[in-house]
This record gives sequence, structure tokens and C-alpha cells, in this order.
Amino acid sequence: MKITNKSLFHPSGIEHIDSFIFSKEYPWELLPLIKPYIQSLIEKGLPGYTKLKDDALIGQTVMIADTATIIGPAIIGNNVEIRPGCFIRGLVLIGDQCVLGNSSEFKNAVLLSHCQAPHYNYVGDSILGNYAHMGAGSICSNLRSDGKPVVIHGEEDINTGIRKVGSFLGDHADIGCNSVLNPGTIIGQNTQVYPLTMTRGVYPNNSIVKSTNVVVEKKQ
Repeated sequence: MKITNKSLFHPSGIEHIDSFIFSKEYPWELLPLIKPYIQSLIEKGLPGYTKLKDDALIGQTVMIADTATIIGPAIIGNNVEIRPGCFIRGLVLIGDQCVLGNSSEFKNAVLLSHCQAPHYNYVGDSILGNYAHMGAGSICSNLRSDGKPVVIHGEEDINTGIRKVGSFLGDHADIGCNSVLNPGTIIGQNTQVYPLTMTRGVYPNNSIVKSTNVVVEKKQ
């Protein structure tokens, strides 16, 4: 499976997100660029967005629970729902019509449109494609136990050279409840991961991940 941004994501229809996502070939190349990119957008301003505070822009019709915490820099798209206890730790770029759930935490991440991370999720140093969904309690682990740079284990091993790398979920990827995505996991488009699964490496498009090493093709 190819693991380029063009193979994982379709355009979201949001100019400032698409120009960022497709500015590099591989998704992990974007992680160090999230902070300066968001900061540049905040400095220039975005049409239709207003300042939630000095270091955060917000789109229209956004629902933010009173107990949610938003630390910038951050950009939050239109028609986004941020539920009670949600913790945005900064460096987060959010597309339209996303749900960031109760007791979920987000940091140095990009969510394209219609993403859902609605219950007890951790999304750090990760990119979630359009319509990607994380079941309750599923986690994007982003740090190796030995602290070394994260390696993508695909057809060949790719050393990202980056210490903190989470997961990259293609469009319509669906992660089952209480699954743990190990650092550098890539889930292809339209691929479903069973609950309680530990993932590692690259999983192809249009598949069902039944366990770490058991993957079957989806039947039409």
C-alpha cells in the first residue's frame, strides 16, 4: 500500500487545510510544520473565522461545552462540537463538522472534515482523515518506550527521525473501542479495526483488522 498523503486523504474542501495536507508527500513530514502553519494563519486571519482568544481562531456555529479547555495555537472549523471535558492542548487544526468528545485530548494534530473522536480518546502527533472515527477509549500512542525516533513498519521500514509520531488514519477509517494504535501506525481508507486491537505498521485500504497481524479484505 502507498502511504502518501494523496493515497490516504481526499481534499476536504477547506482551502487552508488542503493546502497544508498536500504540501508534503508523506503524513509524518507534516507534524513539525503544524505549529508554524497554524501560527501563520492566526497572524494573517481567515475569512469567516473570528478570534476565540489571541492564539485561537474559530469558525461559525461551533458548540463549546463550558468545561472544555482550549489552549492555543489552534484553529477550529465550522459546525464543530467540543464536548464536556475535552482538552485541546494546542497545535490543533480542525476541519468542519468534527466532534471532539468528552474527556478526549488533542495535541499537535490535524483533523480533516467530519472526524469523530467522541469519547475518551487521545490524539497526539496524528492526522485523522475525512470521516475518520475513533471508538470510545481508542488511543493514538505517540512515543516509543525507548524514546527513539519512530519507525514506520510498512513494506520497508522508514525512520521518520521524529521522536513523537502518533497515527495517520485515512478517510473513513474506523477504530474500534479501546484499541491502541502504536506509534507510526497507518490505517488505510475505509479500513475498520476491531475493538481491543493493538495495531502496528501499515494497514491497507478497504480492510478489516481483526487483530494485530490478522487482516482481511472487505467484501463488497
